[in-house]
Amino acid sequence: MKTAAAISHIAERLAAAGIDSPRREARLILAAALRTDHAGLLGQETVAPDTFENLLQRRCRREPLAYILGAKEFWGLGFEVSPATLIPRPDSETLIEAAIDIFPGRAITRILDLGTGTGCLLLAALHEFPKSFGIGTDVSPEAAALARRNAANLGLSNRTAFLAADWTAPLTGLFDLILSNPPYIPAFDLPTLMPEVHLYEPDSALNGGPDGLAAYRHIISALPSLLAPTGAAILELGAGQAESVTALAKAAGFAAKTRADLANIPRALILRPCSEASFK
Repeated sequence: MKTAAAISHIAERLAAAGIDSPRREARLILAAALRTDHAGLLGQETVAPDTFENLLQRRCRREPLAYILGAKEFWGLGFEVSPATLIPRPDSETLIEAAIDIFPGRAITRILDLGTGTGCLLLAALHEFPKSFGIGTDVSPEAAALARRNAANLGLSNRTAFLAADWTAPLTGLFDLILSNPPYIPAFDLPTLMPEVHLYEPDSALNGGPDGLAAYRHIISALPSLLAPTGAAILELGAGQAESVTALAKAAGFAAKTRADLANIPRALILRPCSEASFK
């Protein structure tokens, strides 16, 4: 089969399965099947259908493309992904943008990432704050191991430690920056999510309990013993959760403000001790 015909064939089947941008994904799937990149694909004149059929069937079953490819970009960095972790999303980059604005001198030294998953938030922050050391925790040992591999792949092993732990359980000391993208989907809403999410991504990274706020309650209650007096915690928010999570934070003694993502949805909640100077 000619390569151009193979791309068209793959795209048609993806479109029939309800996949957005089927032609773009067709190229990515074919390149992955041939273990090449876009440039290599252009130089490939023919391809056997059985080369790509397995990957195509997986995507038509709505398995996320990132799991099929085994990789996803975040903050311009490459990350290995697996079904043990949530797939990094561009919206989460809002947390890194907020951290850079809060600490423009880039001089902080201790960063904590709760529910680290792939390690994308922590490793992106370490990339931007070169004098810092970071700790990531995740209840899943598989996720913690994956984050360690990503740190090694990015040359950050000597500045990180990843622990398989339930949130803050083993931690002591104070951190300048605490990041978290906790599970925040109300349990009742999980079946309504797109198939790529509710059928494949880990429930532990999605399920926020009956009201979607269970993880926020746990994290915010732990912050007073972990956040440095001049530090900041930045939590990712689900759509429509800003008011509820802000109320939890203020009840725990924190000043709070939100930062919107590119869709103008409040995506990051920035918390600082009330004793700290007001937000700039």
